[in-house]
Amino acid sequence: MKLSAFKLELPEDKIAKYPVENRDESKLMVLHRDTGEIEHKVFKDIVDYFDEGDVMVNNDTKVFPARLYGQKEKTGAQIEVFLLRELNSEMHLWDVLVDPARKIRVGNKLYFGEGELVAEVIDNTTSRGRTIRFLYDGSDEEFYKTIDTLGETPLPRTIPRETEPEDRERFQTIYAKHVGAVAAPVAGLHFTHQVLKRLEIKGVDVTPITLHIGLGTFRPVDVEDLTKHKMDSENYTILDPTADIVNKALDNKKRVCSIGTTSMRALESSVSASDRLKANSAWTDKFIFPPYEFKICNALVTNFHLPESTLLMQAAAFAGYDLMMEAYQTAIKEDYRFFSYGDAMLII
Repeated sequence: MKLSAFKLELPEDKIAKYPVENRDESKLMVLHRDTGEIEHKVFKDIVDYFDEGDVMVNNDTKVFPARLYGQKEKTGAQIEVFLLRELNSEMHLWDVLVDPARKIRVGNKLYFGEGELVAEVIDNTTSRGRTIRFLYDGSDEEFYKTIDTLGETPLPRTIPRETEPEDRERFQTIYAKHVGAVAAPVAGLHFTHQVLKRLEIKGVDVTPITLHIGLGTFRPVDVEDLTKHKMDSENYTILDPTADIVNKALDNKKRVCSIGTTSMRALESSVSASDRLKANSAWTDKFIFPPYEFKICNALVTNFHLPESTLLMQAAAFAGYDLMMEAYQTAIKEDYRFFSYGDAMLII
């Protein structure tokens, strides 16, 4: 498929600036792949579509405050440093993006807060990318506590407002556990403890995988031929209990629902020769776009994504291109809210 197939006229006011007050009261669009029917519900109604023995797979990655603001030594110029991934925990080596990049050269020192944290630039990676080393003598726990204190929640720049203190809690799923993501698995933001309890009472298994979401998820596709696009690698872990639960559901022809495209990428990156889920810990750069034959999941919860994004392409691969494009036009007409803080879609 071509990039231009995913071009949509999305009015800017459709991008949600803030989440709804109650997580499970977002709108929920339900797409039926077999009939093409489109239903309009509220997210907490999702429980009605699942029965005993069905499985939901969520992503329990935890967002850390990856955006730091520091000063360059001598000049005092303000520099934004976006932490992408830790390369070496003993040396506190990180891949980062810096802005403005033209001011940052190898050998420069950067100071954060009142000097609680100091970093040295040791390499250039891309035009905005650098490798930095934090000069820190404390324990790992103290280091991350300092990052947590000084850092800012990394809301995507496409949300048209400044980050606020409330975002630290809202841009995080209620089941977030393993620190490592620079963006939330946004389909999971709609879940509440009440929804999870109702699913448990119905006998639905909710089981985790971990995929640490990087900025590459939001990197624009700049090639018309989608086969030429290269995804950034992201680290994922699927443990034996999750693999066992999912495979049992597949054997019993039950519903296996991925909560979000990130969970789906991890699941589709770890498929056995017999089309069953393998426990695994690895990196994936899998790019899913139409046409694609899904091996593990037969249901998907996802948000409404931006035009020409890899997230929209993956959702379209699952729903079917024509149905997804119809759903997006319907969402615009029916005033659904788009992007990270927006409404949800269930594809069954």
